[in-house]
Amino acid sequence: MSSGTLVYPILPDTAPAFDVELARKDFPILSRRMGGKPLVYLDSAATAQKPQAVIDAVSRFYAFNYASVHRGVYRLSEEATVAYEGVREKVAGFLNASSAQEVIFTRGTTDSINLVAQSYGRRFLRPGDEILLTWMEHHSNIVPWQLVAEQTGAVIRAVPITDIGELDLEQFEAMLSHRTRLVSLVHVSNALGTVNPVKQITGMAHSRGIPVVVDGAQSAPHLKVDVRDLDCDFYAFSGHKLYGPTGVGVLYGRASLLNTMPPYQGGGGMIQSVTFEGSSWAPPPARFEAGTPMISEVIGLGAALDYVSSVGRSAVVEWEHQLVNYATETLHEVPGLKLIGTAKDRAGVISFILQGVHPHDIATILDDEGIAIRGGHHCAQPIMDRFHVPGTARLSIALYNTYSEIDVAGLALHRVAKMFG
Repeated sequence: MSSGTLVYPILPDTAPAFDVELARKDFPILSRRMGGKPLVYLDSAATAQKPQAVIDAVSRFYAFNYASVHRGVYRLSEEATVAYEGVREKVAGFLNASSAQEVIFTRGTTDSINLVAQSYGRRFLRPGDEILLTWMEHHSNIVPWQLVAEQTGAVIRAVPITDIGELDLEQFEAMLSHRTRLVSLVHVSNALGTVNPVKQITGMAHSRGIPVVVDGAQSAPHLKVDVRDLDCDFYAFSGHKLYGPTGVGVLYGRASLLNTMPPYQGGGGMIQSVTFEGSSWAPPPARFEAGTPMISEVIGLGAALDYVSSVGRSAVVEWEHQLVNYATETLHEVPGLKLIGTAKDRAGVISFILQGVHPHDIATILDDEGIAIRGGHHCAQPIMDRFHVPGTARLSIALYNTYSEIDVAGLALHRVAKMFG
């Protein structure tokens, strides 16, 4: 390792054709064996594994570049500030935001949505106003709105989904009314894999002057996201699902809205001046970043974005699409297995139940084979209620997964089906 200023230029998506075996070598954990068997990690919807480039970037920052940012006048602090703010520029490029000033660093998707709920929602919602969600939301895009509804007297309504796990767009449009003040929805369902037509939805909402919040936790790692093309007003994602560290996330916000919003938290760094008689606030994004920020985590996020750009976002999207299709076909062949969510447009996530077997038992048995999948309600209990199941087993895909890993999981599920059949 060597010292020096960390710089994170925005990298173009010009990588050669995707080579999954070469990419797998970038992830040290994939060389592990679990109980003597190769690790097959199929739980990236919960959190993605980290490439060596991210691990090294965080370690290098702590070893040679660490200092607090923004307020130090010595060289080390200035270097850290350049690196930190360079990642903000990189995120703006990743999302195609109009300006880096529209990028707020948070602790993750949950924190980002809570920020919008408490800053925008608590200021602008009134009794009887309606917040429109959908039945496929993660708890992180339900509970913050319930809290702000209790505080303001607003009402939550939820758009239904079809039997194959798609949003009922006719019902969505019908539920938009003169009382609707905000729409908040997931881009890609963490429990179904459904990709919602966000651009079409924002068009319907904006035709009535209604702002739209997008939960991008599952879309940022698996789709090419362009917030200006989507025309959303807020977009949230987490670093740890995008091959970066935990404890860091992003809220993109349209500048015209951020400028109208009060702080979510108070403290150092988000003020212009403080007296005992009152305080005034810094402009966004500093207004929403109180206290010493998660500096090393932001550095790691920058390295993760570099990594994704280096392997080629378009190639990764295509590779994962192929894997999802292959995994769907593979699971269809397992006796007694039923897919939950079969939308035409899906990304990264396949949920299923197996007749007579609890999802937790499926996950536990597969763990004995070195296969990591998730079993449960996936923090999406309304979806489970919609499909009348207590939970599902969930296989989720990332750029480092392979056809052979899907085969291994498929064979293990055949054994489970036979065991309980």
